[in-house]
Amino acid sequence: MKKNPVKVALRAGEPQVGTWLSFGDLTATRLLARVGFPWLTIDLEHSPIDWNQAAMLIGAIADAGCVPLVRVPEGRHDHIKRVLDAGAHGIIVPMVNTVEQAKVAIAAAKYPPQGNRSVGGATHALNFDATAGDYYKYANDEILVILQTESPEGVDNAEEIYALEGVDAIFVGPNDLRAQMRTPDGTDPTVEEFEAMLARIVATGKKTGTPVGLHVQTVDDVNQRVAEGWQFIALGSDLKMLVTQAQELISGLNPSEEASDLARY
Repeated sequence: MKKNPVKVALRAGEPQVGTWLSFGDLTATRLLARVGFPWLTIDLEHSPIDWNQAAMLIGAIADAGCVPLVRVPEGRHDHIKRVLDAGAHGIIVPMVNTVEQAKVAIAAAKYPPQGNRSVGGATHALNFDATAGDYYKYANDEILVILQTESPEGVDNAEEIYALEGVDAIFVGPNDLRAQMRTPDGTDPTVEEFEAMLARIVATGKKTGTPVGLHVQTVDDVNQRVAEGWQFIALGSDLKMLVTQAQELISGLNPSEEASDLARY
């Protein structure tokens, strides 16, 4: 059975920079899986990608030698089970604010006795170049479990969450964290307040030995965050890449054309 190289690298302290998939387009995914990203994440939380599309994308990414990850809509057992049975090499679980939520997600990703994932499916083994028997035997070792810290509550509970057995990495969605940090009157946090919150996450990751990561938009951002201690980093998305490149072309043709705020990620 194939090893999960992203899981191995994160354990070794090596940064892993991938990108996000929002379109659900098979051809675009096949190309992105071959440009050099070690992992690609299919976003089922904020995109219209359906389960069958996701399964096709997962297989295409795996066949290209890239690691297919899926952000599930929510940390429910059925969501996690379905993407893993479709062959994902790992999950990203949004809005994990409490230890109990974290335990539910971890258990859903692990076969007994470590968890309560049920046995079934076929494409999971195909995507690891394994027999069904070997998949059931070794999946717990290779599946990557990444939990998202996206709120002050999640940061307050971070040390206990990050220290749980089965947590392979933590991921921050900056937009959601900023939104969750708003005051009751809707005021956004200052840059200093936001960076202080991120610093708490990095410090907790170092204390517990858990890799932490976040979403950024430029290579300069990647370099800055890696220097700060972040490891699992998402650089843009297929959606953001297309919109940004198109806007740059339009700006070259018509410098007076102001770029619209069409895509944050």
